[in-house]
Amino acid sequence: MQVLLSLSYGIDAVSKKFGQLCDYLVLFCALISAGNAMVRYLFSMSSNGWLEIQWYMFGAIVLLGASHTLRMNEHVRVDLFYGAVSDRTRLWIDTIGIVVFLLPICIYFAWLSWPFFYSSWKEGEQSLNAGGLTRWPVKLLLVLGFALLTLQGISELIKRVAALVGIVKIDTTYEKPLQ
Repeated sequence: MQVLLSLSYGIDAVSKKFGQLCDYLVLFCALISAGNAMVRYLFSMSSNGWLEIQWYMFGAIVLLGASHTLRMNEHVRVDLFYGAVSDRTRLWIDTIGIVVFLLPICIYFAWLSWPFFYSSWKEGEQSLNAGGLTRWPVKLLLVLGFALLTLQGISELIKRVAALVGIVKIDTTYEKPLQ
């Protein structure tokens, strides 16, 4: 089990790095948006490429940041009774949810995304907009995002099983979002 926990901590480190990258992408996206708006209003100039790069970065933030969000236990839940049960029951809920829902869906979506990316890359697909960007990098984000989420799901599964057998302690508390 220690080997699996080491693998889990390695996956966690990768997810953390992608989360840090996403932090910077939020900043870059805001700066590009502000810069594009200023250039458009001050000089009446713009480019579809600047708009598309913002969309690409937003896609990267969501898809690459999902694994980090799962690692931090800050993902969205439908909390019908999760907050009212014991820690051990929460571990079981998480384990079953990972095995039955998260992993199969992420693997399936990564598998579906691969041909979508590959055909775009092979054809050198470009945006139809004047001054637009190459399309395959943003389509690669789909494959990479679901692959990272699958890996983080495996990491979370390892940690949940280790917690169920008493090897590690996991904080399963979940704060409902304020609404």
